[in-house]
Amino acid sequence: MILCIGTTPAVQRVMVFPKLVVDAVNRAATTLDGAAGKSVNVAKVLKSLGEQPMATGFLGGDRGEQIKTLLAAAGIQSDFVSVPARTRQCITVIDQSAGTQTELVEESQPVLEADYRKLAEIIQRHVAKCRAVVMSGTLTPSGPTDFYYQCTKQANQAGSLSIVDGDGPALLEALKANPHLVKPNRAELASTLGCQLPDDTPLMFAMRELSQRGAQRVVVTSGKSPALAFDGQSFWRIFSPTIKAVNPIGSGDAFTAGLVLRLLRGDDLGEACRWAAAAGAANALTLMPGNVLRADVERLAAEVKVEKM
Repeated sequence: MILCIGTTPAVQRVMVFPKLVVDAVNRAATTLDGAAGKSVNVAKVLKSLGEQPMATGFLGGDRGEQIKTLLAAAGIQSDFVSVPARTRQCITVIDQSAGTQTELVEESQPVLEADYRKLAEIIQRHVAKCRAVVMSGTLTPSGPTDFYYQCTKQANQAGSLSIVDGDGPALLEALKANPHLVKPNRAELASTLGCQLPDDTPLMFAMRELSQRGAQRVVVTSGKSPALAFDGQSFWRIFSPTIKAVNPIGSGDAFTAGLVLRLLRGDDLGEACRWAAAAGAANALTLMPGNVLRADVERLAAEVKVEKM
């Protein structure tokens, strides 16, 4: 089992417009609703690739119940803490004429300290049965900055692979527990370290800094640009396949899922990133974030270029 932890899941709506006109009435040609949020997306992709994920975090209100129902229908196990705050909704607006995807994000609501204690108990209950523990996304407002640190510590003690896909103080704290891998994107890493990363030279320096602070491996994604990976000794540059993207939202989460999957199967970091990039590209071929076709991932993996630096 792979435990997917995220404190801010969301109900996702995707609306497709042939042409979007600002300050006018627009009628969507297609509207889809689903379960999302970074950790939920990771769980969905892992399930599509044949793994057995379990999603956990906080859910509240009718939207929280909707996510539980959708995950159950997809055959994904879950064990969430029920909270009074209503689960957020995010809306993706796709303008087909302009080829743009705009994400409207509702901020999550605070939860009680007691709710975090309940979540910690859930994690403690399941971690011994997990091959990997994946921590994704931002924490709820005023959430404990050492939460991912505590989760990483528990995972490492249980012999599970610990993956942190986060940023800011939560990521910096987690580094103190020596996670097996961290995966911020370039903008998140720049914000976390308070620096500019205009090209690969300062980016590699920043990745080395994360390694020196405790990360055993570091992968940084950069949207359409090549991702970089560092295992403490060697760097790799990963070129994603050229595709016509339908909706790239969630591709970073799909990348994380593919990465975890292949590391668990014994691949080195460079080869694992090949499959991660393929999963990210496959996600961009679908309208709903976190929805991938296994056949697409397998096909696209052969088109990914991995270059040892």
